[in-house]
Amino acid sequence: MNNTIAMKRFEIVIGVEQLERLTELLEKCSVRGYTILKNAGGLGSRGIRDPGDVLMEQENVMVVLACKEDQAQKVLDEIRPALKKLGGMCLISDCNWVEGPAVSY
Repeated sequence: MNNTIAMKRFEIVIGVEQLERLTELLEKCSVRGYTILKNAGGLGSRGIRDPGDVLMEQENVMVVLACKEDQAQKVLDEIRPALKKLGGMCLISDCNWVEGPAVSY
């Protein structure tokens, strides 16, 4: 593909109470950009999390980021040991970054 850069995409779903710890780990890896999607719902190891439930005390967030292969390995090395404490899940896939005016990878 023209005007694209091969990258790795991370999709990390954790409880909102663990978000600060995760962002600290990403900062340690010099990650320059990510997106946080709040009120993520679904079924996981902690049961059903329904963002529409007004009585839900704990909510999930999804953090999405893309980085080059070498940085992806650094991120993985940092978050892998922390995932047991953070809970949730982490998916990594290949993707292409479409070049535009602002680069945050």
